[in-house]
Amino acid sequence: MISNKLRLDLRKYSSKQKAKILKRFFKTGPGEYAQGDIFIGITVPRLRILSYRYQDLAFNEILELLKSRIHEERFLALLILMLKYRKVNLTGKQKIYKTYLSHSKYVNNWDLVDVSAKQIVGNFLEDKNRAPLYELANSSSLWEKRIAIISTFHFIENSDFKDTLKIAKILILDSHDLIQKAVGWMLREVGKRDRCCEEKFLRKYYRTMPRTMLRYAIERFKEPKRQAYLKGRV
Repeated sequence: MISNKLRLDLRKYSSKQKAKILKRFFKTGPGEYAQGDIFIGITVPRLRILSYRYQDLAFNEILELLKSRIHEERFLALLILMLKYRKVNLTGKQKIYKTYLSHSKYVNNWDLVDVSAKQIVGNFLEDKNRAPLYELANSSSLWEKRIAIISTFHFIENSDFKDTLKIAKILILDSHDLIQKAVGWMLREVGKRDRCCEEKFLRKYYRTMPRTMLRYAIERFKEPKRQAYLKGRV
């Protein structure tokens, strides 16, 4: 059971006004991608402070938080898992990695994916077989597909682009804007480190990829080149 102290801390920093804003921002209405998600209005900086305060929380309590209907509780659980991940040995890291993937249905909004996938999944797979990422990329789950591409951010930061580009190709025609934005973002991150590598990929796919994906990918290009891509004249 989650301690009363933690529950009290969460309620102490909640805000009904902030919760209303977050519900709209994260698309919790009928038919939207986060339909029914519950927010209590706690800021990310406050959740980070709480994660350090409760970083020694028992594993079963972290899982209870991760399974919560309340968005901020799931976010806090992921922050605590990340803190634990940094401190444990390889066996401990593997446990956290496996727990993360086996509970991926609770990592069910873009902010939850973006705060944790690189640090846990990407980090763990750095020197291992990356086949699990391709299983995620071919999943029917929006969030598992986003986990797949965002996890490769860890590789990008180490100038390893091959899996980002392979997974981008798998997701190149995905219809959901949250996948289009994520793929475009990761392509842009590749380009920050190796513009030639990004453009080699773009020249092959820019005419067929969704417009949103392309716009994210070329965001940092100089205006003449950006317009050339948008007008199909590269």
